[in-house]
Amino acid sequence: MTTSNRGATSPAVLVLEDGRTFRGRAYGAVGETFGEAVFSTGMTGYQETLTDPSYHRQVVVMTAPHIGNTGVNDEDPESKRIWVSGYVVRDPARTPSNWRSRRSLDEELSAQGVVGISGIDTRALTRHLRERGAMRVGIFSGAAVADEATLLAKVQAAPQMKGADLSGEVATAEAYVVPAIGTKRFTVAAIDLGIKGMTPHRMAERGIEVHVLPATATAEDIYAVDPDGVFFSNGPGDPATADHPVALMRAVLERSTPLFGICFGNQILGRALGFGTFKLKYGHRGINQPVQDRTTGKVEVTAHNHGFAVDAPLDAPSDTPFGRAEVSHVCLNDNVVEGLRLLDRPAFSVQYHPEAAAGPHDAAYLFDRFVSLMEGQRA
Repeated sequence: MTTSNRGATSPAVLVLEDGRTFRGRAYGAVGETFGEAVFSTGMTGYQETLTDPSYHRQVVVMTAPHIGNTGVNDEDPESKRIWVSGYVVRDPARTPSNWRSRRSLDEELSAQGVVGISGIDTRALTRHLRERGAMRVGIFSGAAVADEATLLAKVQAAPQMKGADLSGEVATAEAYVVPAIGTKRFTVAAIDLGIKGMTPHRMAERGIEVHVLPATATAEDIYAVDPDGVFFSNGPGDPATADHPVALMRAVLERSTPLFGICFGNQILGRALGFGTFKLKYGHRGINQPVQDRTTGKVEVTAHNHGFAVDAPLDAPSDTPFGRAEVSHVCLNDNVVEGLRLLDRPAFSVQYHPEAAAGPHDAAYLFDRFVSLMEGQRA
């Protein structure tokens, strides 16, 4: 990605790998950027989306037309930087209007070198991605704009998301501790594959001291903190490349330590149990995805960001090297596996974000379910 200063009046062009082109205006930094074009259906929470490490190497198209109304504050980021490769909006706010705002979204994108485009028909672009699937894309503005054949060749030379091993690029390099809020009840080792800041906070609220460990952590590193439970986080990339996290999770399962995984962690559990994974046509992204908890029958509205899914039988439990496992949650839009649960060991996972940053709070109970597993193991 190459960038320069802001240039809201500069022309910009978005080129998809199948040749579809959209012309608009530069938004954020001026230059060129590449990634996988995906769309997010959330009307709010753009700051949390931008700073979610799971969006690493993706160009996010916002389906809601008005973005930037609340500006950018210093309290809501989910990590220390913006991770999206590019940003696509239709009608950016002229002036942010919120008492917590410190600067405009345009200013923040520019300051962090994120190339974006505005003034295009994001509804048409979203419909195209729904029909054709997520694909590589480039955004070009300022001096980077050239003839369409040249730009298309650049896009088609960019790396694909399938086969990408990215969690190591976004994870912490050094372990750190998020202390329990109030009385400490448990210790959890959290494997950072792209963790969001709100996730250890939600555990800390429940009296959990969270030791966040790098993606390269070993089983020895995990058990050196004497954990009551182990957590595997969300993260970017293709789970088929995640051999080390899969081996690490199997080591945890062998010791029957209570285990909870979300998003990428759900895909890691699927692989650890012997299931396959596959790339979805356009994925699930946004804060309004309906999921059914099959253990209770309850329907939750949930926050998602995933382009890959677990291939596991929906109709009956499966035998695995760690006992019986079943699909615990499904997406009501397309029956994609949204959760797994072991019946003979204390382990479960979901394919979405229970920390709700941004998003609804329907799934917050999953952290309590994790606490219950640790209480049961301790008893």
